[in-house]
Amino acid sequence: KVVRSSNNSTMPFVLRSTSFLTGFLDSTYSATKFPRSSTIPSFFRRSHPSPLTSTRPFAASRMDGSKDSSKQKKYWNREDSAHGEYSYLDPNKIVREAKIVSLSDPEDPANIALFHGTMPPGATFLGAGMTPNDFDIEELNSVHKPNVLFMSPSCPNAAKILPELLSAVPSLEWVHARSAGIDFISSPELGATPESVYVTNAKGQFSSTLAEYTMMACSYFAKDLPRLMRQKKSKNWGKYNVDELRGKTMGIVGYGDIGRACAKLASVYGMRIIALRRNPALSEDDPLCDTVYGTDKKSLNQLMSESDYVVCSAPSTIETRGMVNADAFKAAKDGLVFINLGRGPVVDENAMIEALKEGRLKGAALDVFTVEPLPQESELWELENVLLSP
Repeated sequence: KVVRSSNNSTMPFVLRSTSFLTGFLDSTYSATKFPRSSTIPSFFRRSHPSPLTSTRPFAASRMDGSKDSSKQKKYWNREDSAHGEYSYLDPNKIVREAKIVSLSDPEDPANIALFHGTMPPGATFLGAGMTPNDFDIEELNSVHKPNVLFMSPSCPNAAKILPELLSAVPSLEWVHARSAGIDFISSPELGATPESVYVTNAKGQFSSTLAEYTMMACSYFAKDLPRLMRQKKSKNWGKYNVDELRGKTMGIVGYGDIGRACAKLASVYGMRIIALRRNPALSEDDPLCDTVYGTDKKSLNQLMSESDYVVCSAPSTIETRGMVNADAFKAAKDGLVFINLGRGPVVDENAMIEALKEGRLKGAALDVFTVEPLPQESELWELENVLLSP
């Protein structure tokens, strides 16, 4: 739900819902993740999968008794379900139909399931476009009355276009961002929309994968994997010393869902965890954290000076853009490895490059960049102490 921020932040709203994630098991069955029921509109609160990541009307043949319609759709909840557990969708429990439109590139391959897959009962996909002009607004309002809007990062100028579409189609009640980050849709105009509009994101969608990436990146530098690859290529049986991750300190800048997933894996390795978050009190009793700092510059520099590995998983907001700057890299502990998983603009890329070239950083593992795709002229391509992933 769109809610006014209580801490006078420049962010115009905060999210009250969490994640959606769907994977199709085959043409009939789908596995779906959706937010806790207490945080989504009442007409979606019954136990059924999100309509946001399915497509096309549910085939009538599956509802005509030739097959048990209650066994046609599987779903599971990331928040509550154990691995391997799932439930079946009961079409009789659907309260109200979800009528979905999408602000996204109609050719976006990441949305194939939405555009060309099979819809669960009680959900209808009406179409996709990148501007309000791509839709027949008059027909939407007079005939279909859509109530769900699926947002994709493939929509250019989404932050500007979203409020326009919400104004043009007043029946819309639920906006869902496909990504965990919402910077591509946030704007003061969105903050001024009616409080009856719910805004959800895909929180947690990539947390496990990025946590595994983080531990891979730590091992990449601790065990000097580039050297192993060079020695293999040259058939060189040369032994060398490697570092252990056990006993090292991981600093996490932005202790949200991704940050905590990283801490969970790092703690299994025996690493000490320092977290940086806007409200440290929220992690006072967190068993994974040894120390929790606030987000002021002094705390960031302290974290940089104590950590052997720093994971940046902070979102891109007005407050965080450029927060990991030259001063932070100057405060870095000798041999520090910097890992950025959150948003490229949070880091001063030029300052990081200088720190890498001067040896103040042992290395960097980068999954996000200020400009994406990373320009070919970027020095990051040429630095041997940098691990890049698109």
